[in-house]
Amino acid sequence: MPLAAATPPSAASPADPPADPPADPTADLPADPTAGRRTRAAGLPGPLLRRPAVPVWGLAAGFAALYLCVGVNRYRRGLSKAYDLGIFEQAVRAYAHGQAPIVPLKGPGYHLLGDHFHPLIAVLAPFYRVFPSPLTLVAAQAVLMALAVVPLTRWAHEVAGARVALVVGCATGASWGIVRAAADDFHEIAFAVPLLAFAAVALGRRRPLAAALWSLPLLLVKEDLGLTVAAVGLLIAWRARRERRTPVPGLVLAVVGVVATALVVLVVLPSFNPYGGFDYWQQLGGGGGARAPFWALPLRLGWPPVKWLLLFLLAATTGFLGLRSPLVLLCVPTLGWRLLSTNPHYWGVSYHYSAVLMPVLFAALVDAVRRAGGTSGAGGAGGAAGAGRRVRRGLAVTVLVAVVTLPLYPLHEVVMPEAWRTSPRVAEARAMLRLVPDGAAVAASNRLAAQLTSRADVTLMCRAPVGAGPQWVAVDLRDPSVKAPCATADTARMLAFYRGAGYLPRFERDGLLLLERP
Repeated sequence: MPLAAATPPSAASPADPPADPPADPTADLPADPTAGRRTRAAGLPGPLLRRPAVPVWGLAAGFAALYLCVGVNRYRRGLSKAYDLGIFEQAVRAYAHGQAPIVPLKGPGYHLLGDHFHPLIAVLAPFYRVFPSPLTLVAAQAVLMALAVVPLTRWAHEVAGARVALVVGCATGASWGIVRAAADDFHEIAFAVPLLAFAAVALGRRRPLAAALWSLPLLLVKEDLGLTVAAVGLLIAWRARRERRTPVPGLVLAVVGVVATALVVLVVLPSFNPYGGFDYWQQLGGGGGARAPFWALPLRLGWPPVKWLLLFLLAATTGFLGLRSPLVLLCVPTLGWRLLSTNPHYWGVSYHYSAVLMPVLFAALVDAVRRAGGTSGAGGAGGAAGAGRRVRRGLAVTVLVAVVTLPLYPLHEVVMPEAWRTSPRVAEARAMLRLVPDGAAVAASNRLAAQLTSRADVTLMCRAPVGAGPQWVAVDLRDPSVKAPCATADTARMLAFYRGAGYLPRFERDGLLLLERP
């Protein structure tokens, strides 16, 4: 059970009387009146503390710049992919010209709202119209991800002062889930990260209306996030019931989240999907598309053991302290579908799937610090002193996990000289792609396709051509995409097809091949 919330006492003078605990343990706590004195005693500038917005927004801007450097540099080095940067660029490019999001990389005439439900990405269309480049999406993702730092750091400052706020802000920005997503092309969940941060903080500060308003746009980010909206509603209802208020508004929000998810998955997505269904149902069944029996689904939550690694790292990210806050329950919908899925990519700690969990976990961390009375405990009692030690240990583990995981994820590339060099092979790939004229129809391998979507009509070369076929075929035979979206065998088969159809080589060097239709 979480400890009752209390305001931290002053550390500036032992003669200061302890703050009185609130009459209602569930009531919202005001900003810590002693935070400024504690931090000035630590030698931090007073003016900075009187205006915490300056360091808070400065920290967010710093992480946005770091994410942008990593994302742009990875694109420059040819590490971006058609799946997913190319796909989302084709969609946003269509939105920018007032068209439906038809994405040739997914298939001929493929409407992207038949894959996942993410109409909110259309807000990037005006920016893309002015700056028609995949780097527009990379920059937007960097800014959106970094915005999550703002509400979490500000709330931590209110609860426990500047030092804890600095720990929370830096640990959030450097968290492995957000860093991995920020460096991994572009995904729609970039919008969910700041929305979840603001919603979770509003919940923790006992502002149910703000929490509901911040969570509702999640319905337009991705279909599964409607269940997270429902979780927000249930927490609002639970807290209202404890405070002897009506739980109806929270229950209404929960119903809206569940109904929206059902409507999107059962009606909207199938109506746009070329096969008339939801493509990801099969990932909740057994091999070969067979559905697993209902009773066997819970057994899948903990097997194989790699799922325990995911759960352990998530808990350790906030020093196991976030587990003491009910806010951590907002992670349950996302973790539920990931652990129940048969797709092993969802179980691990790679890719972008954990980004939406990071703001929730750090909001739970701040809430746990608040409930424990800050880093010093409250009132000087033995139990409160023990709570203060527990908080300090939790924050120490949080910092340790951030430091240990930093070299394992792409943020460390900023300080690696070799990451900023242009290899001879990258220069050759650029020279080859410059031979492709703007507006041409091109079939390309995964990584080369992402370099062409802003100026050409691009499809994947491993798929059968439509009509007369593409005018150009651009292939990187050393592209590591050996399973999806293009298996090596499919690439070899289609390359033989194009050669047999009379396509002529215009560039062939070091595994890079450009063919032109005569």
